[in-house]
Amino acid sequence: MTSRILRLGVNIDHVATIRNARGGRHPDPVRAAKQAAAAGADGITAHLREDRRHISDNDIDRLMAEIDLPLNLEMAATEEMLAIALRHRPHASCIVPERREERTTEGGLDAAGQRAHLAPMIDKLSAAGIRVSLFIEPSKTQLDAAKALGAPVVELHTGRYCETEGEVQAAELQRIVDAAAHAKTLGLECHAGHGLSFDTVTPVAAIPSIVELNIGHFLIGEAIFSGLDSAIRRMRALMNDARGVTGRTA
Repeated sequence: MTSRILRLGVNIDHVATIRNARGGRHPDPVRAAKQAAAAGADGITAHLREDRRHISDNDIDRLMAEIDLPLNLEMAATEEMLAIALRHRPHASCIVPERREERTTEGGLDAAGQRAHLAPMIDKLSAAGIRVSLFIEPSKTQLDAAKALGAPVVELHTGRYCETEGEVQAAELQRIVDAAAHAKTLGLECHAGHGLSFDTVTPVAAIPSIVELNIGHFLIGEAIFSGLDSAIRRMRALMNDARGVTGRTA
C-alpha cells in the first residue's frame, strides 16, 4: 500500500448548471470553488463547453482572478477553446471529447485516431506553460498515443467502472489498474475521474500510480443533503483511507 497522498480536484460545473437553470448569479460556482479549497481540494476543474451550458466565460475570468488553487480547464480540441486557454493560461488544460447533444462527457478522447488534429494544440498549450492532460479510455493504445503526442498527463475515464456492477465492474476496474500501471511505465502522470462516488472511489484511489482524482457531479449532488464542505471532507477521508494516510500529508 502506498503512503503517497492522492490529490483531489473538485469540478464545479454543476453549481453553474443549477445557476443557469433559473438565471441570475446564484449559486455562484466561484464561491463553491473557494469553499472546496477550504474543505481540502487540491485543485479546481471547470469545463467550458462550446454551448456554455454550465460554466461561462465570466466564470473562467473570475476563477483565474479569485482562487489560489490550480485551475484545470477542461476543453474540447477546437480553435476557440485553444484561444481561450492561451489567453488565460490556467495551470492545466484537459482535452476532452465533446458532442453538443450529450448530457455529459461520454467516453474518452480518441488520441490515437486524432493525432494530426491534437498534436499542434498540445504543442501550443505546452509552449505557453500549460500542463496538458488527455481524457482517455483506460487503453494501452490510447496511452501510447498520448505519450507519442507529448502530453505529460492522462486522465483515465472511470465512467464505465462506476456505472456497472459485479463481474463487469471488476473487469472495468482491472482495465483501470492495468492502464495506470502502463502510464507509469511510459512516464505519464496518471489521473482518473468521471462518475466517482463514495461507493466507487476506494478501489480507484487505492491504485498507487494514480496521483489525482477529479470529482464533480457526485459532490455537488451530495452537497444538497450534507453540504459541500461535508461532502468534500468525506471524499477526502475515503481517498486517504485507501492510501493508508492520515491528514493532508504523508
